[in-house]
Amino acid sequence: MWSVVFSPDGEYIVLASSDCKVRVLDAETGKIVLPPFEGHRGCTTSVAYSPDGQHIVAGSSDGTVHMWDAATGKVMFCAFDGHTGDVTSISFSTDGKWIVSGSQDMTVGLWDVSMLIDR
Repeated sequence: MWSVVFSPDGEYIVLASSDCKVRVLDAETGKIVLPPFEGHRGCTTSVAYSPDGQHIVAGSSDGTVHMWDAATGKVMFCAFDGHTGDVTSISFSTDGKWIVSGSQDMTVGLWDVSMLIDR
């Protein structure tokens, strides 16, 4: 595991792993509750939940950022440009309007969530 985070309501745990996938577990039982979220071509290195619990975002060693619908696992957004190195850190702003990503290439990406969802 590279990164773990609780959902805002504490019911779920999200895992970022070296097999390029994101998994959502029931926090009480530890059982996987949805099929793995896919899309990354490299290790999933960092994960975050949106403050409202509706979205999960992850960064990867392939330099990409992906966002999924937390309830269904449907891909909402994929960013293949912006970083040339591993994405090592990712987070939502406290109001859920922005995603920030940090990379080994010494860059910071800033993503407007409203622009990503409206695509």
